Amino acid sequence: MCNLYTNKSTVAEMADLFKAQAPHGFNAPADVYPGYPGLVIRDHDGARVIEQMTWGFPVRLKGMKPTSKPKPVNNARDDKLLTPFWKHWFTTPAHRCLIPFTAFAEAEGPKGKMTRTWISVADQPTAAWAGLWRPTDEWDDAYTGVMVDATEELFDIHDRMPVILHPDAHETWLRANADEAMKLVTQYPADRLIVDRTDEPWFKPRGS
Repeated sequence: MCNLYTNKSTVAEMADLFKAQAPHGFNAPADVYPGYPGLVIRDHDGARVIEQMTWGFPVRLKGMKPTSKPKPVNNARDDKLLTPFWKHWFTTPAHRCLIPFTAFAEAEGPKGKMTRTWISVADQPTAAWAGLWRPTDEWDDAYTGVMVDATEELFDIHDRMPVILHPDAHETWLRANADEAMKLVTQYPADRLIVDRTDEPWFKPRGS
């Protein structure tokens, strides 16, 4: 599961890299947490646009108070994409999106002393994570990232990893049918990933 990623690219850099329009100004932070805003790229009327959405589909768990904040489901497992919760959004090309990122983080270490391990893509300083988005009553538009089993080399960090798209697969993810899109739900080669184990505490105030 990925519960933190960073996107240090400017909107102008993303617009150029992903050939997308940015019709609005944005104030999304570089570090993105579940339930908070992030930037995505989706297809709209035949053109790519950059939009700000909330990371995580809102879900109310059994027993939650009506006034409590919904739980953000921010990861979609590859083996669950055709289940009722995800199927419509995955099989409808217009509801797939690209999630730009420069690195994603996983927690390592003993409980209470976990630190952040950042993983970036060597051949893509800004890469795209395969995502899904949908409108919601709670948070307006929201998005989630598709996950797959981690490569053997990363398994000691976490057993799952984001579906990182190659640049020539962006158009297929955004526009192809579900069968073609499913072929992209694979592991990114471990030899093209950079692992940076840091002493940053996993839990620290947002924005610090």
